[in-house]
Amino acid sequence: MQFHKITDWDDAYANADHIPDAAGFIKRWQKQAGAFRKKLASENRAALDLAYGEGERNVVDIFYPENEPKGLMIFVHGGYWYRFDKSYWSHLAASAVENGWIVAMPSYTLCPDIKISGITKEVARAIEFVAGTISGPIRLAGHSAGGHLVTRMICNKSPLSKRIQARIEHTMAISPVSDLRPLCCLKLNETFGLSDKEAENESPALLTPLPNARVTCWVGAAERSEFVRQNALLANIWHGLGARISHIEESDRHHFDVIDGLADPNSLMTKALLG
Repeated sequence: MQFHKITDWDDAYANADHIPDAAGFIKRWQKQAGAFRKKLASENRAALDLAYGEGERNVVDIFYPENEPKGLMIFVHGGYWYRFDKSYWSHLAASAVENGWIVAMPSYTLCPDIKISGITKEVARAIEFVAGTISGPIRLAGHSAGGHLVTRMICNKSPLSKRIQARIEHTMAISPVSDLRPLCCLKLNETFGLSDKEAENESPALLTPLPNARVTCWVGAAERSEFVRQNALLANIWHGLGARISHIEESDRHHFDVIDGLADPNSLMTKALLG
């Protein structure tokens, strides 16, 4: 296999520029998420905008199944650490809720108002807050930047307490950025403010997974080649460090539609995450 030198780092990590009607996806997410929140709120199965910290964006939504819950699933959204919030993704809780899981979706402070390492701490605070009131096993899922953040929760430098770490049964990293060092080459780093040291300290691929970590690394086969590589990188390195790894490249899926499986109770993604 021949690898070509990357000369345009910004294009290598640009997703929307290579997805037809990318703006249409964002509009549909907002519409579907709003409809899902409205439905569950009308059934008294949603607790919205609960504060887990002092920041304006330190809030979390929680969605409840109809029957006795099997445990807690937490979804951490993407958006390159500088875009979106929990309100775009509520509908992705549908499959887990239908399968009997409580689902929590936190927002977090965005760059440049915070460093990526600070976001890591906020996500941990959100998980501690929700898990402190909800018992049972925990499943983590995150997309893109969220894929990075959930894997940061299950490595040797995890900001989570040992008690919460022990409850995490499975983590699904969807299109994760597992090595942050290339991001230092992007113009967007003016927003991230990543130093070489922070990039190293916040890269799951450069850290050691927790003992008995179970991880699914999932990416769309039609995504930008850097995201396919970043996904495989984490799977390869963490498998070699003792984690139980599943490595999936889903055919005909790109960065924006690879997450659709989370909204389908019968999808392979849902079965992999919750099974």
